[in-house]
Amino acid sequence: MITGELKNKVDKIWEIFWTGGLANPLDVIEQLTYLMFVRDLDQIDQTRQRESLMLSIPHKSVFQGKEQLKWSIFIHKSAEDMYKIMQAEVFPFIKQLNGNSGTYAKYMADAIFKVPTPQLLERLVTELDELYTQIDKMPDKQDARGDLYEYMLSKLAQAGTNGQFRTPRHIIRMMVELMDLQPGDTICDEAVA
Repeated sequence: MITGELKNKVDKIWEIFWTGGLANPLDVIEQLTYLMFVRDLDQIDQTRQRESLMLSIPHKSVFQGKEQLKWSIFIHKSAEDMYKIMQAEVFPFIKQLNGNSGTYAKYMADAIFKVPTPQLLERLVTELDELYTQIDKMPDKQDARGDLYEYMLSKLAQAGTNGQFRTPRHIIRMMVELMDLQPGDTICDEAVA
């Protein structure tokens, strides 16, 4: 469970989304997850590059020929340029990462970049980098990341208690496909009492 400074940072990011016009908790988690994925993709690629140099083995970057799409590169641009790159290049790039086949491509096909303004994106990028800096200082980084997602999901549960909350149709379809239900299967919904 996250507490203190890390929790405050997540709450601040959440508030930035809220004041920037994205008040739907699902939209917030979706957009934040996309941003985290873009940042993580760059970090993983950099780690693999370093490992390949140390081990003298070849490494083909997922960003080969598209270095401007790296988080570590585009975050140093102006807010307007960063926004243009994210909207026109980075987001389409992550939607097509593993080609047009497979589960990832299938569920990313309808994804939409919803951050409404360059200034909001700039604030989110700055806060997200600060959040990662805090996580990197923790002895249990992996647990902190899991706790971070758990905390964000708890905000969805809070939204449900503050009013009616419906699961979006595309999430329902994905869950049904992943369950791979067959005729004769029995489903028990423990939440219905």
